[in-house]
This record gives sequence, C-alpha cells and structure tokens, in this order.
Amino acid sequence: MMEVSYLRPSGGGGRTMRRFFPLLVVVLLLISTALTSSAQTIPRDGRVHPSLVKAEKKKSVLSLFKLGMGSKFWNEKVMGRGYEDLTLSESSPAGKAAMMNYTKAGTISHYLKLSVVDAIHLPLPINFIFIGFGGEGNQGVILGEDEMERWFTNIDHILEHTRIPQLGEALTPFYRLKGTVNKEHHLPLISYAHYNYSVHGIELDAKVTAVFERAIKIFGRRDNYSDTSPDKEALWQVDMGGMTYLFSNLVEYLQLENAYNIFILNPKRDAERGTYAYRHGLSAAEMDFLKANVAKTKPLLSAKVKSQDILDVEKFKHPLYDRHPLLRFSWTSADNDHTATWADTVNTALDTMEHALQGKSGEDIALAKAEQILNGKDMQLAASLRRGLKPDGESGLRPECLVDTWVGQDRWAFVDLSAGPVTWGPAVGGDGVRTEMTLPSVDISFGHLPLSTTGEDETVQEEFQELWRDRFTYMGEDEQHAVDMLLAEIDVYEVFADRHCRGRKVALTFCEELLERISDVKDELGTISTQAELDEQTDAEKEEIMGHKIKAADALRRIDEWNIFGFVNQHTQNFSTARDSFLASLGSVLASSMRHVVTPSTADGAYHFYENVYFQIYFISEAKYKHDSLIPVDIIAVKAALSRLVVPAQTAVFGVQKLALSEDPALAMAFAAAKRAAVVPMLSVNGTYRASQRVYLDSAILQHHIKQLVSLADKKPTGRNSIEVPIFWFLRSGKEPLLIDKHYQAKALPDMVIVVQSTKNSWESHLQCNGESVYWDLTQPSKAAIAAVAEHMAGIIPSEVTYSQAHENAMHDWTWSVGAHPFSSTSAGWNVAGFHNDAMARSYIVTAFDESVRVVNSAVEILANERTQKLTFPAFRAHEQKLRYSYNAVVNLWKRIAGFTEDLHYAESLKLLNHLEMSSLSFMSAVNETINALHPVYCTRQRKLETRVDVLTGLAFLTVIVVLWLLFRPRRIKPKIN
Repeated sequence: MMEVSYLRPSGGGGRTMRRFFPLLVVVLLLISTALTSSAQTIPRDGRVHPSLVKAEKKKSVLSLFKLGMGSKFWNEKVMGRGYEDLTLSESSPAGKAAMMNYTKAGTISHYLKLSVVDAIHLPLPINFIFIGFGGEGNQGVILGEDEMERWFTNIDHILEHTRIPQLGEALTPFYRLKGTVNKEHHLPLISYAHYNYSVHGIELDAKVTAVFERAIKIFGRRDNYSDTSPDKEALWQVDMGGMTYLFSNLVEYLQLENAYNIFILNPKRDAERGTYAYRHGLSAAEMDFLKANVAKTKPLLSAKVKSQDILDVEKFKHPLYDRHPLLRFSWTSADNDHTATWADTVNTALDTMEHALQGKSGEDIALAKAEQILNGKDMQLAASLRRGLKPDGESGLRPECLVDTWVGQDRWAFVDLSAGPVTWGPAVGGDGVRTEMTLPSVDISFGHLPLSTTGEDETVQEEFQELWRDRFTYMGEDEQHAVDMLLAEIDVYEVFADRHCRGRKVALTFCEELLERISDVKDELGTISTQAELDEQTDAEKEEIMGHKIKAADALRRIDEWNIFGFVNQHTQNFSTARDSFLASLGSVLASSMRHVVTPSTADGAYHFYENVYFQIYFISEAKYKHDSLIPVDIIAVKAALSRLVVPAQTAVFGVQKLALSEDPALAMAFAAAKRAAVVPMLSVNGTYRASQRVYLDSAILQHHIKQLVSLADKKPTGRNSIEVPIFWFLRSGKEPLLIDKHYQAKALPDMVIVVQSTKNSWESHLQCNGESVYWDLTQPSKAAIAAVAEHMAGIIPSEVTYSQAHENAMHDWTWSVGAHPFSSTSAGWNVAGFHNDAMARSYIVTAFDESVRVVNSAVEILANERTQKLTFPAFRAHEQKLRYSYNAVVNLWKRIAGFTEDLHYAESLKLLNHLEMSSLSFMSAVNETINALHPVYCTRQRKLETRVDVLTGLAFLTVIVVLWLLFRPRRIKPKIN
C-alpha cells in the first residue's frame, strides 16, 4: 500500500531565511535609529511645551504611534525661516547666563520679576489741630504728645477708596439707602487705590484759644432776639460767616493750605451765657423781623455801594513747617512765637467788631447782619436773602440748622466739643443719626458732671438713703458690734462717693456733709482700736476684742490710703477709664471725618477725566417765555456753581437752550408718559403717620424718550478729550409739587441729568434738625442740580453716605453732613467746597488707576501662564527690552501721579492720566506681540520633531508587518511517497 506523509521542507526554508536576513538586519538598525532620535527630541531641561501636553490628552486610535489626525509633514524652513537672524550666540557668556536664567525661571513673568498689583497707595497729608487742650480750655483738659500718639496711631491710616453700589428704590419708608450688591460692576467696589494718610497733630497755644473764645462771644447772638429770659438760659447762635474768616485766616497764616485740616475745639464756656451752636445765615426770628419791616430793609436792598468788611484786615504768614511730615503720626506744639502775630492781628479786628456792636439791640444786630450778608462774598447766600426780602409774593427763605461741626469752603473743617447738644438726620428711622451723644462730652468725661443738674442734691440724697437701707437690711436683725456697723457705713460711703463725689471740680453740698461724718467715723474707729483688755475677761472675750481692734485699724488705714471724698490723683486721672473712653470716641469722630469729608466714597461707575467739559442746559417749560429774564432761574449763579465742579486742569463751556412743551408735541407726550403718581408713607417729627400723595417723573421713562426726541447733534465731538453734560431742567408752572422718582429734585443718570422745578416754596422733607422739620424750597432746585451734576461727572455723593465693608453695602453717618455746599443736609447753600473739588479730581485719578492696574494685571497673568524654554529664548530676547520699557513707563507714571497727589497738586496729576492709559495699553500690546512671536516657534520646532517620530514609527510599523508575514506566511506542502 502506498503511504503518503507530509514533511516540511528542510532546505527551502533555510534558504528563504538566509535570503531575508540582510533585510531584517537593516530593519533592526532603522528601529534602533528611530529610538535614538526620539530620545533626542526631549529638551535638555526636561520641559515639555504645553501644547504637546494638551494634545496628549486627546486620545484617538492613531495615538499609539503619535499620529495625530491632523498631522502633516512640515519643512522646517517653511515655518522657521524668520527666526534664523534672532539666534543668540551661545559662545557669549552673557548669552549663556541669560538663557540659563530664562529657562530656570519657569514663566516669563517670573523671569521679568513681575507680579500682580494688589494696591497703589496715594499719600495724603492731614492735620488734626487741637485748640483748648493745654489746660486753658473747658474743664482744664490737658492732652500730651505721648497720650495722643498712643491713641491716634490706632486710627486706620490706610483707607481703600470705595464705591457705593447703584441704588435701586432710593428711600424706603425708613429712609435708608441701600445698594444693589448683586450687580456686576465695571470697576471693583473696593478700589486698587488706597489712601495712605500721614497724620500730623498740632497743638495751638493759649493765645489762639483765647482768640476763639472771644470770637465765639462776639459773633454769638440770641437765637430769638425777642426772648427776655436770662442770658444763661437762652440759646445762642454763633455766626459762621465770622468764624469762617477766623479758620481760613489761621490756615493761611500757618501755611497749611497743602494739607487737609480738621480743627478740634475745646473752648471754655462763657459763664454768663447758655448753650450755643453755629448757624449759617439768619435765625427764624430775625427773618420774621426783616420781612415785617420793609421800610428798614428796603435801603439795604437798594444799596449799590458795598461797605468794607470789618474782618477784611491785613494778612500775615508764618509757616508752621517747611513740609508736611510724612509719618504715620507726628506731633507739633505751636508756641507763642508761631501765633503771637496772628493773635494780635485778629484781636484788633475783633476789637473793631465788638465796638461796632456795642449798645445795639437785637433788631439792630439783625439789620447789621443782613447788611453784612448782602454785601458779603457769599453770592449764593446774598441772592437767597435778597430774594426772600422782596415784598412781592411769598419766599422760601428759612433758617438753617444749628450745628456743632462744619465743613468750610477751603480745605478745613472743625468740631466744637463745647457747643450743643444738637441733633439732625432723618425725622424717623434711618441709621447714623446725629444725636446729643454722638460727640464725646468733655464735661462728662473730665468734669464728672451728670447729664442734668436740676435738683441734684435732692436726687443724690434719695439714692444715698436707698443704698443705706440696702446695706443695713443685708446685715440682718442680729445684734452687731459697733465696728461692723461702722464698716458697713464706710461701704455705703465708698459706693456713693465713687458715683457722685470723686473727681468733681465743684463738690456737691451733700458730699461735703458726708465728709464731716467721715471724721466722726475715724474717731469712733480710733477709740475701738485702742480699747484696753481687762484682766477679768475670758480668753474668748479677749480674742473677740482683738479681732475688733484689727478690723478698726484696717478700716482706718483704708480711709487714710484712699481719700474717699477727695480728688483723684493726677496719675489716676490721666489713665482713667473715662479718659480713655473720651479719646476713643474722639478718635472715632476724626476717623469718620477722613471717610466722609476728606476721602468720601463715590458712586459705582468709571469716571474719566476730560480736558473740556460742555455743560448743555435745556430749560423746558410748559409754555414759551416771552423774554429770557422771565425764566425763574438765576442762570448766572447756576453757571458759577457749575464752574466750581471743573477741576484745575479742565475748561468749562456753557450752552443754554429754551424748549417749550406747547411747541413740541413729541416732547410733551414724553413728559406726560413719564408722569406718575404715588402714595408715600410719611412719619413726622412727633411720630404722626400720614399718607403723602406725590406726583413725580419716572426718570427711566423720561430718559428713554429724551434720548429719542431731543437731538444732541451740537455735541462737541472730540473723543476722550471732551465730554458733554446734558442737563434737562423742567420748569413746572402749576401749584402741584413735582419730583423725580418720588423723592428727588434732581437725578443723575449715566448719560444726562434731570432737574425739576416747582412753584412750592416750602415742602416738608424727611429730615429734621433739633426737633424741627427741614423744609425744601422747590422753587430753587439749584442745590440738588449741582449735586446731581457732580455725581454724573465724578460720582460725588451726599456726605452722610459711605461704603461699609462689613455690610458690603451703603451706610450712613450724619455727623459731617454739614456746611454750605450741595452735599449737606443741614444747609441750603450750594457752593462747592474745596474738599469736593479735590474729591472729583481723585475720582478721575482712581478710575485711571483701577483701569490701568486691571490692564497691567491681565498682561502679567498672560506672562505668568507662558512657560520658558530654550527654543523660545531668541524670540523672547528680541522683545524683552520693549516689555521692560513699557512696564517701567506705567510704574513711573503711577509714582509721578502719587507724588503730585501727596502735595495736593491735582492739576499736574490729571495731565498725566491720558499718558497712563496709553502706557498701560502699550504694555498690553507689547505682551501680546511677545506671545505672538513665541507661539510660531513652538509650532515650528515641535512639528519638525513630531514629523521625525511619525516617519520612523511608520517604518517600524512596516518592519513588523514584514516579519510577521515571513513567519506566518503559508508554505507549500510536498507529498512524500513511501
């Protein structure tokens, strides 16, 4: 039988393997070369470009061989041709060191030593000037340098500039302003700009105190001249016109104009007069007298030749220091050499004033004061009085509030601790209201006087009797030894003396009686302490007597060491709790002056500086006026007040247009569409509730229609160098009062200001002062209009409002809502003060700083995210100088602007703001150019390296296929025949 078996070829396979062996060796060599090449693609510093890391995160079926779905084969010369000339010679030692520092830095920002800016400090000088604290003032208070430094260095010297969130419904039934905190803000509510105060305490000598005490007496007159009560029981008003001269003259004499000055007064009260406070203008009784005596006031109104002011005397200068000490706190005591000339000059003027008032009645003084106002430099107050004294028609002239703090027209303010007590703020509700206890009391802290002295002896005797009953009732009905009774009596004396007798300048009569009783107690205790022991007494009795003798001796020592009804020694007085409490309260008041007067918060928004400001005023009446003189607005006074809103480096241009609703149906329809009515709950000063119906214009609706109807084609368009401020002034002719958004006479909107003027000359507001309602004259909305324009231009808001970081919202403090300026609630004056003009300039500076810091920080963050590698160093080196130069330009501008601000030279600072904006954008542009130059290098270099890896991996792929095919290919089987 034939047997067939299948055998594998013995010789053919060997020949095949020998035939492919050279090819296999070549493939292995290629694989080895590919592995070596791929190892050399890793940079020496071990860094990997972020784009490669990001690419590895995206997995695909081709990622096993590093073949991206978009991979292409690139020629190095195509993408890298432009970088050959940027190659740095590595033979240069400097080049090698720079490259090493660059690669080790990690990021470009770290290499350039740039970091994000947290804050920019603006230095501001402030003087706290103390008058009457050298022992010559009220209660003989002495405040030394060591004590003042110990307390006033605790005042927060670095205050962030803050912004108030945009207000929604401005006034709730309880008159509390609240902001919308959830809204996104163009600039942060807490600014990058921080105010760094250098506080300088100045103590003026006794001569200055005497001048102020005399001025308060001469400028003081009865609030009600017809009051026949004794002088000690009457209320006195001190004329702020005369006091303004005194403060301004002193600041100019000491040459303190280049700093903010807060005066703290502690004058000794006139023993023959009662309570006093300060008033701007005339009292209600004086106004009534002037209105009722037209024959006497007519010559004053018709006088055309102004008389010379008695206080207008020759001025001298004696600088207190060459330059404000730039320290956290410093102290200077001005002696007689500094102030003698000023005191003599002012006393001469006061002599003339006193002689002129001597022998005059209250009516004569009222006439003299009216003449002084009409001929004075305060044009706004003079115009208001002239308008109020006209015989035709009713006038809205009303007395202003009596206050004990004041903000002057220049860079000074004061607080008088001896004046008052006075109150003001919202009639009902609200927070931060000015109360009788808002300011620290020198009498309570240093005189140990109770709040009321009426029937004081009778009151304290009743309290003594109650203490006596409580103490001896506690002892019980058991028989007590005499020494125990005496000790209980001493306990009562100690408690009572601590409350009512210790430390008094003038002792109470009852305390003097108790002092006599203490002498009797000492005699009785002396008898007990010397009691002899008898022989017939038992040991227990002798021991009891000895215990009584010890108690008596201790009690005598207790009385001798502590003078119960005497004065406290000087050391105890200087560091008493009451004294520390006084200084803490005073420090709080001064700190609030920094937040509300010197560097107040601003409204939320970005307020830019423009060199030219065009005030375009549109007077919109219901019917056309036949002549411009019939328009019930003092246009000249309004222009003068608006000019005060222009900072030194700006130029103001005015344009006035008259529009009539009767001639413009579309505008009349817009006015009618915005007109609304509402019922507002009102709470009067006496707590009476009533519903008040109000007609008002909805500012949002009116704004929408005005933007569509009123053409602003005559706007002066010159980019960032100029801005137009449109003011739409609506003149209401009906008897019905008209407001804006229920509560306002004027409203600042982002692109315009709206003002309404009604014919109601006496309208009860939600405010009060000293228990009397504050009335607004709706026929004169100029005060509200100026305040609204200031808010529109620079974000200046009322003085009582500030930002609370604790509440992250608006809060109130009415203490400094004083002064004859548009942002005060206690005066009808609307002359923009120096504090507010400076605040507007700082608002522009802070806006420029915040925007500059935001741009710089964004650029630095870009550089912080950019890794440093050897292959990008040549391209970076070409842009390094520009980066450093542009960054240094921004920093130098920050420093220059802060330096000008330190000396209050805001005009020079404002001129640099446009340069700061351009420099910040130039730095960002340089950063973008650098990054754009680095990224093509990444792409070119990395793509070339990936191309090599992809080709070699492909060869390896083919090699594997060939080997597998050789090993597993099908072979032909040869049959074997046995």
